[in-house]
Amino acid sequence: MKAIQVISCFTVFLLAFSCAPKKQVQQAEVNPVPKIGFPEKIASSTIYEANIRQHTPEGTFNAFANDLPRLKELGVDMIWVMPIHPIGEVNRKLPLGSYYSVQNYTAVNEEFGTIEDFKNLVKKIHELDMYIILDWVPNHTARDHAWTTEHPEYYTKDEKGEITYEKISDEDVWWDTALLNHKNPETRKAMIAEMRYWVEEADIDGFRCDHAGHEIPLYFWEEATAELDKIKDIFWLAEWEGARMHIEFDATYGWDLLGISEDIVKGTKTASDVADWIEEDMHEYGRTPFRLTMITNHDKNSWNGTIFERFGKDSHKTFATLIFTAYGIPMIYGGQEVGISKRLKFFEKDNIDWSDPLELQSFYKSLVALKKDNPALAAGNVGGITERINADENVYAFRREKGNNQVVGIFNLSDREQKLNLTDQSVAGKYNDYFTNQEFDLSATPLTLAPWQYLVFTRN
Repeated sequence: MKAIQVISCFTVFLLAFSCAPKKQVQQAEVNPVPKIGFPEKIASSTIYEANIRQHTPEGTFNAFANDLPRLKELGVDMIWVMPIHPIGEVNRKLPLGSYYSVQNYTAVNEEFGTIEDFKNLVKKIHELDMYIILDWVPNHTARDHAWTTEHPEYYTKDEKGEITYEKISDEDVWWDTALLNHKNPETRKAMIAEMRYWVEEADIDGFRCDHAGHEIPLYFWEEATAELDKIKDIFWLAEWEGARMHIEFDATYGWDLLGISEDIVKGTKTASDVADWIEEDMHEYGRTPFRLTMITNHDKNSWNGTIFERFGKDSHKTFATLIFTAYGIPMIYGGQEVGISKRLKFFEKDNIDWSDPLELQSFYKSLVALKKDNPALAAGNVGGITERINADENVYAFRREKGNNQVVGIFNLSDREQKLNLTDQSVAGKYNDYFTNQEFDLSATPLTLAPWQYLVFTRN
């Protein structure tokens, strides 16, 4: 009897053991690998700012859609479209007005096309496995937005009880706008409802939020993200500095890095200021937030000058390479990739010249690929930590590592010949430059760098 019991128990054990692997397979099928969402899924990406009005002679959604295959070939993954809404007539600036003076949040500017044209554009972008975010203006409307008469309580009033303007400084007053009051809960509800429309009806993938921290309380963004993130996974980019914004936003502007870069060209700052800023930025923001890096955008181009005016013909590629490799998530402004050499008019039609006389498009394509192909260069803590490997005042050299991938960047941020002196001998060795394939030997012997020379070494 005991023998039978032993055999029976042994049989049960074998059956249980033989079934175990099948149960594990079934468990794996029931619990698939979680899907990666924003912002991580664009950590190695490049954002492209599109100015619909100036991008093509037609200045329409449909004409812009024809350029999508080229942008896909360029390698960009996310397209930020500047405001597409009807522009106010009251106090309009020059003939066509400012994109940022919104007359109606749930309509499109008829000069760009129809709402169906825009939806088709979104669909085509998605078919190419790219994303689209909409430029959103939350802190003011046009002077003739319907709310100014139907809901004047939505706005900020002056001492006379009249709706006031958007004012950045005494010299920078936007008379064509009406400043909203987001302390009023009804204002916030109305704004979120307008944003909801574009997520639900047009299937956009997120928002670039204009002046996100100016006259807008953070609790507005708490309410907006809580409401809209329930609809779909969307990306939030704030045109603002400040670590607190990352309570709700995926990415913020690295404005200060752009300012330091321009000051280096002027001779008032050095490579060490870049190194200090990156260290201080990680200290203040941590390593998780995505920081948008750039050498131009619509504001810089129109009001402060082209990349050639601000960086010169010799250094603009150096700083473009720096922002693609050292830190953050990079952005290209439409026309930058072909070396646009004029300040685009902001309130008038002014076509981008796509002739690419300097053949820069291949350069930017290589930068986008460099970012995408090297995990160490991903934004935030998805990529590798930026560690400086020298102490020379005018040379910035760094190492970033992720898994088996290592990237070393070396930048002479001056118009004079400089020497690189390594402070970290662990990177010593022979490398080939990503751009020229020329071999270099990093060692205790100083490396001589030509004015504005940049080198990028990758290893896997």
